[in-house]
This record gives sequence, C-alpha cells and structure tokens, in this order.
Amino acid sequence: MKVVCPYCGRAAEYTDSKTVYGRSYGMIYLCRDCDAYVGVHKGTDKPLGRLANRELRRWKNAAHAAFDELWRFGSFTRREAYAWLSRQLGIPIKKTHIGMFDIAECKKVITAATDFKEGLKPC
Repeated sequence: MKVVCPYCGRAAEYTDSKTVYGRSYGMIYLCRDCDAYVGVHKGTDKPLGRLANRELRRWKNAAHAAFDELWRFGSFTRREAYAWLSRQLGIPIKKTHIGMFDIAECKKVITAATDFKEGLKPC
C-alpha cells in the first residue's frame, strides 16, 4: 500500500514503530522529514488513520481524552458514543473516526464532548 504524507507529498516509509518509540509496537507509516506517522491495523498494512505530525497528534490525543470518557464511564456504550458523535459532527458514522480527523474536527470533538459533560453536572 502506498501512503502519501499530507504535509510534504512524499511517500511514507513502512517501518517498525521501534523507529519512533524505541521499542516495537508493530508497524507504522512514517514521514521522517515531517515527523508524521500513523500505526496500522494489526496483521495488515492498512493505516489506522491519517499521518499526523506533532501538532495533529496533540489534538487527536486531546479529542480522545475528552470523547472516550463518554463511553468509558457509562454515559454511552462505545457504539452509542460514536453514533452520537456522528450526529454532533453531521458526518456519516463510517467517517466518524478520530484517527482520520484534522485539527478542526478534533476541536469540534472536544467541544461536543465537553458540552455534553457540562450538561450532566448538577446545578
């Protein structure tokens, strides 16, 4: 599979994650010039999302931190949480995957999850 870096347009290198993390967690696609990478689905060469540079990785982590609380602590099942997020963002459920989101979409996830949690707090 050919994965192209969205930052520089060059082909990403398919390499062991040890290159980035210092120990192996499986394979990744990596653009060394842009410090952008993405993991792959176990046993495949299919990316888990899009290549992300340092800034986008920070926003994805923040989006997951805000959103995952909704299903990890009982407000929704995981499936229900993603269906809810799909409706909040106005995108199809099949495209509701933080791994594919850009910075603007990650910010929308954080806002939606925060607003939802604020609505649960007693007055």
